[in-house]
Amino acid sequence: MVLIGIVRVFREMRRGEFDEEALEEQLNKRGFMNRLLGGLAKSVRKPWHIYPVGVLFGLGFDTATEVGLLVLAGGAAAFYLPFYAILVLPILFAAGMCLMDTADGVFMNAAYGWAFARPVRKVYYNITITSISVAAALGIGTVELAGVLADETHVESGPLAWVAGIDLDYAGFVIVGVFVAAWAAALAIWHFGDIENRWKQEVRSE
Repeated sequence: MVLIGIVRVFREMRRGEFDEEALEEQLNKRGFMNRLLGGLAKSVRKPWHIYPVGVLFGLGFDTATEVGLLVLAGGAAAFYLPFYAILVLPILFAAGMCLMDTADGVFMNAAYGWAFARPVRKVYYNITITSISVAAALGIGTVELAGVLADETHVESGPLAWVAGIDLDYAGFVIVGVFVAAWAAALAIWHFGDIENRWKQEVRSE
């Protein structure tokens, strides 16, 4: 629904009727949890306000990688290794997280800086990122739902069993590939389609 609303704003913008308030209204409709906790999210007004959110996220970050890391560290402790040797794996994990999160932050800062420089860029950026998010959510949801249906109906062959048997660990790599391919396609369309200049010309002619 949010994607449909953004596309509608884009069409209105091409007619010279860009309404930034309408766009913000569509972007604020990010699901039930956002509507429930929207007031709490708006309380984050300064950079340091995000620190408690990060602490909560870290406490709840119980991924398979972290669980495996804890098992390895606990197993190493059983061999009476010194504490600094046991800390090698957690430190490497933290270093990897810092590297990836920093790279993600640099990329998103550049993306937001580009997107919010012009109204047409802002709309185009949000169409792209929302479309990718919808595709990823539908893909993961389909695999999960197929797994539940296959288990409950005891289906062991056929298309349903094949979809249910997809390993979500490998699906993550596919999603990353889809993100990269979608962004590459979006940038190519923006550049070779000359969307920004065409939009300016349409606005001037009207």
